[in-house]
Amino acid sequence: MAIPSRKPRIKDVAFRRLLSVVLITLSGVLLLVMVLRTNSVSDLSFTYSDDTDASFGATRRSTKVVGENLKLLKQNELSISLEKRNQMPPRNLDLYPTLAKDHIVIVLYVHNRPQYLQAVVNSLSRVTGISETLLIISHDGYFEEMNKIVDGIKFCRVKQIFAPFSPHVFPDSFPGISPMDCRDKQNSIKDKCKGNPDQYGNHRSPKIVSLKHHWWWMMNTVWDGLKETTLHSGHILFIEEDHFIYPNAYRNLQLLTKLKPEKCPSCYAANLAPSDVKSRGEGWDSLIAERMGNVGYSFNQTVWRMIHRKAREFCSFDDYNWDITMWVEVYPSFGGPVYTLRGPRTSAVHFGKCGLHQGQDEKSSCIDNGAVNIALEDIDRVPNIQSSWGVHVYKNQDGYKAGFRGWGGWGDTRDHQLCLEFAKMYGIWDAGKK
Repeated sequence: MAIPSRKPRIKDVAFRRLLSVVLITLSGVLLLVMVLRTNSVSDLSFTYSDDTDASFGATRRSTKVVGENLKLLKQNELSISLEKRNQMPPRNLDLYPTLAKDHIVIVLYVHNRPQYLQAVVNSLSRVTGISETLLIISHDGYFEEMNKIVDGIKFCRVKQIFAPFSPHVFPDSFPGISPMDCRDKQNSIKDKCKGNPDQYGNHRSPKIVSLKHHWWWMMNTVWDGLKETTLHSGHILFIEEDHFIYPNAYRNLQLLTKLKPEKCPSCYAANLAPSDVKSRGEGWDSLIAERMGNVGYSFNQTVWRMIHRKAREFCSFDDYNWDITMWVEVYPSFGGPVYTLRGPRTSAVHFGKCGLHQGQDEKSSCIDNGAVNIALEDIDRVPNIQSSWGVHVYKNQDGYKAGFRGWGGWGDTRDHQLCLEFAKMYGIWDAGKK
């Protein structure tokens, strides 16, 4: 009886061994397939770009984050509708079916000052060459009167984008005013409220922090989120609703961007106006290289990648002003002077008499008599930059000294986190890379 009982056991053992071999083989095949798929995804998803920008002479490469869990806010109906509007194509395509090959995209970022917006739109309508390009208007929230003004633009292609996470879109919750938020100099523990004060002991003001949030969201969206601009290889010009643009601005900027590689290869940008907003220029027969100003500034994708890599520094610096944050915290990290090239006469001026979001009430508008009166000379109506000119470099300019810690207003860690999420929302994360 012993012999018959052994045969089933031998067969059973052999079957188990065969099954183990099959399972191991299948596991190896599946593992190999997974590795191959991972490598394939890496090749497509992790390399954002690897092209050389001739005007800057540098190779740009960044990393796309795969499977990153973003911590953006839960959207309300208005936020969702605005995000959908951001995907709509530009208007006036029937009037301007093609763009010039060497066009410079113009981005106008606005708040809620209708009279200011009307003034800058009127000035843009008189700019020579404006019909050759795309005008993007970035709104810090949705305001019907602002929207009506944009609806009337017929002088070029125009696309609107709306910040869907603006404090103005969330009036009763962060990043707007939450019921439990600390106010002024309240103590979060003693007063049982929520928030982190800035270095001066003041808690966040949604109206103030929205300035920095909007600028950063706009930059990330324009450079990395819009199909109209993500592959744009040239410069993009950024202006604000209280910038009056001269008729010769666009042609002058085209000249500056073409001359920059030869005349000032170390310049990062091209500006329409001096860094000193009160100056109208020197009037010399010379190009000017100086620190980058905040009126009519333009740069390319290569420079944006350098800025984006400093997302952590930008988002954590305790100053609600985007421009001061750039001057104090971001530009110095580039390893040398950050020069911009401009002409000796301004092609744009800052006309706003009020800062922040003032001037929204028509009765207390900051524009005199509801109009902007900028005296233009004949030379301001035509290109006034010569390719034969040399470059005068301002090597020592007044600015914020090393160690300046900012004006505050940006101490809440929730603002820091939201700011960082804006840097990741289009799948690009290269912070910390060199």
